[in-house]
Amino acid sequence: MRQVKVRLMEPGLRPRRTRLEIPGWAGDPEPRADGSQEYAWHCIPFSEAAKGGIELFYPYDAELHVSTRDGKLVFGGGLAEPGGPGPQRPPFRSFGDAYYTYQILIDLKVEEGWAIKTETHPRFYTDRTGTVPVAVPALIRHWWPMMYFMVFKAPDEGRTHIFRKDEPFMQVSVVPAEADFELVPMSEAEAAERELQSRRIYASRATLAADSQWTSATHTVFDGTYRRILGAAKSER
Repeated sequence: MRQVKVRLMEPGLRPRRTRLEIPGWAGDPEPRADGSQEYAWHCIPFSEAAKGGIELFYPYDAELHVSTRDGKLVFGGGLAEPGGPGPQRPPFRSFGDAYYTYQILIDLKVEEGWAIKTETHPRFYTDRTGTVPVAVPALIRHWWPMMYFMVFKAPDEGRTHIFRKDEPFMQVSVVPAEADFELVPMSEAEAAERELQSRRIYASRATLAADSQWTSATHTVFDGTYRRILGAAKSER
């Protein structure tokens, strides 16, 4: 098992493997049953992607509000006011008019050949308020000793991003340092095999999903085909 070693300057960031908050940003604990409201956690591919990272939490008691007004960034909330002694207070800075930075100061060390990739927290994709911070992706290799700052995209005109105490504001994934692959056409044999797999799944869907199909409150039909096949694949490991 690979390890990610952590060195913290700010304990309140409290990095951990990303969890689906239910109830919370991932939805409510509604069963997979007719009439239930569908939520992000019902989707296995989304859930697996979300849980594959490390989430960081906003560590300060005072909120920070980042807005765009007349094309200019405006920082508001308690943290926008200069504080006491300490490094980079307040720790947020404009980075032109389209971005802003957070002087984050955290060290996440991965093994040689791997890197950490910073990215937007998955709760961004379930949010309906437009207030979740949008972290700009970046790849940091294993030999770099500290994440000194993080870049965020500025909100659209009239919008506000809000950082609140103990809310996750970004995610980190562990990825290969080199994207060593190329896109090539499938061979005819591979394409035929994949097509056969697709047709077999389609033909077996009624059987695979016989007791797992449900229609949500928005009249969307769901079933457990992918979930059942995933469970079978894991059991064969």
